[in-house]
Amino acid sequence: MTTAAPPQPAIANPQSAISKLSLFAADIKIAHTVFALPWAVLSTFLAAKETRHPLTPGIVLLVLGCMVTARTVAMAANRLLDAELDALNPRTARRAVPSGKLSRRFYSVALFACAAGFVACTWGFWSLAHNPWPMILALPVLAFLSVYPLLKRFTRLCHYYLGAALALAPVCAWLAISGQIAWPPVIMAAAVLSWTAGFDIIYACQDYESDRATGVFSVPARMGIAGALWVARLTHVVSAAMLVLLGLVSPTLATFYFVGAAIAIGLLIVEHLLVRANDLSKVGLAFFTVNGVISLLVGTLGLIDVFRA
Repeated sequence: MTTAAPPQPAIANPQSAISKLSLFAADIKIAHTVFALPWAVLSTFLAAKETRHPLTPGIVLLVLGCMVTARTVAMAANRLLDAELDALNPRTARRAVPSGKLSRRFYSVALFACAAGFVACTWGFWSLAHNPWPMILALPVLAFLSVYPLLKRFTRLCHYYLGAALALAPVCAWLAISGQIAWPPVIMAAAVLSWTAGFDIIYACQDYESDRATGVFSVPARMGIAGALWVARLTHVVSAAMLVLLGLVSPTLATFYFVGAAIAIGLLIVEHLLVRANDLSKVGLAFFTVNGVISLLVGTLGLIDVFRA
């Protein structure tokens, strides 16, 4: 005799617009903006200082607007494209779309609204500073940011693609201010790319079993957790080297920046000490707390050098 399955608890769906937006912000991890925003802000002020372009409050607000809207587009695309895979992973099954708490329609509207906001912000650089590059590159940048989830279907370089997506922040900020590219934002981008890829590999170790079961391409799924952690370590060695090189190349960054870079490198070491192949219990601490401090620390101390120069 078979026994009927117990009824599943009902999912409490938010009803008001405010509650939906609150859930949306939590689902796309709005707090994780801290990973990219300090680099964009540092690049903004560094570009203004080193290229002698005027920096007004309006321009700074446009940079911040581009950062928030672009990241929201990227994360909304991630949640939409990954909904089926998320439903198969115990760690992500409770996200808003696979759990039914928010509809695909709601996510799509939010995505297109933020995309429109991003394009409007890029037009602002043309209007205020006569710089057409942000507007010209707006759609290619959004496309680049949005397709990241697709890469995990066919390449283990997806971690490095994610790093490249975050690395656009300092490059685009510099271009938006000066209308040209120079070595400092390129080296900063290399530091951000390798830093992000390294901690994303660590984060992906949590999904080792799920990735192998569902055929997701990731470094842990291919190399095992121990092997993946070694790849992350080597990737972070590259990031540390780029942080030092940035300080050497920039004529503006000096003592405070190098102090920040040194502490950041120390925190990367701490991050790898927190996570072991047989103990992933501190991945959350290593992923968000340590890396959030790294970006804020380097960005803040770098800005002190810019303002002192």
